[in-house]
Amino acid sequence: MTIRIGNAPCSWGIEFPSDPSYPSWPSVLDQCAGAGYRGIELGPIGYMPEDPAILAPALAERDLEIIGGVVFQPFHDSAKWDAVQDASQRTCKALVAHGAEHLVLIDSISPRRAPTAGRANEAEQMGATEWVAFRDRIASIAKLGTEEYGLTVAIHAHAAGFMDFEPELERLLDEVDEGILKICFDTGHHSYAGFDPIAFMDRHMDRISYMHFKDIDPVVKADVVARSTDFYTACGQGIFCNLGHGDVDFPAVRQRLLDAGFSGWCTVEQDCDPSLPGTPLEDARANREYLQSIGF
Repeated sequence: MTIRIGNAPCSWGIEFPSDPSYPSWPSVLDQCAGAGYRGIELGPIGYMPEDPAILAPALAERDLEIIGGVVFQPFHDSAKWDAVQDASQRTCKALVAHGAEHLVLIDSISPRRAPTAGRANEAEQMGATEWVAFRDRIASIAKLGTEEYGLTVAIHAHAAGFMDFEPELERLLDEVDEGILKICFDTGHHSYAGFDPIAFMDRHMDRISYMHFKDIDPVVKADVVARSTDFYTACGQGIFCNLGHGDVDFPAVRQRLLDAGFSGWCTVEQDCDPSLPGTPLEDARANREYLQSIGF
């Protein structure tokens, strides 16, 4: 078994293609490599150059490779379907150009869900017709990535979207063919949603194709749930903490991966608020050192 550890632009606060406050993409590559990683995700399409003739040499100079890419788009919003399809096609093409394997699908944050992140019993649910259309949009992009581009496509649950809580994720897995849709399992989002990451891995390890490592500060989580704090405010309060400082049992995660003979990439994704103390580079180094200390 070979597990490789990567990082992602979201650990530097990169959530969208561009923002004046973002660090430059060469700076993110420099810091990722400098912190001890040898792989990085593509980030939101349009952040890094889509021309492989520009990006590939920059990766090679730093001994980095592209692991995969995330389509973080409003699958829940039928009016945005054209934008979802465009981002998906462009991401697939970029991943193939760099020989990457993983296409990750995430339903982006919805104003209807952000106020109830972490509180499954309070969250608004889709009606039957809306769910079917939502499921089918996800399945269509999964089929595109798998059949047209030869990628391994996985669904990723994410706080404040409509694919957040464990019952929703398991319903989708039951209704979409495993041949086109695997699981990108994010330890932190699963904990934030109020469920046990290790128990989920025990049930679904055979469908997990890719891992995102994220940790959750239990004190912040308890406070935001008790106060019905919305997702954005919770991020600003530091709910996503450095690995090993939260409630995710990473030694147990490692053991489940070992027991399953998991091979491939596990990517650190510490969604960060750049205004908080510390820097993404410091966090990236600390997270790599922690994972090394437990055998990754």
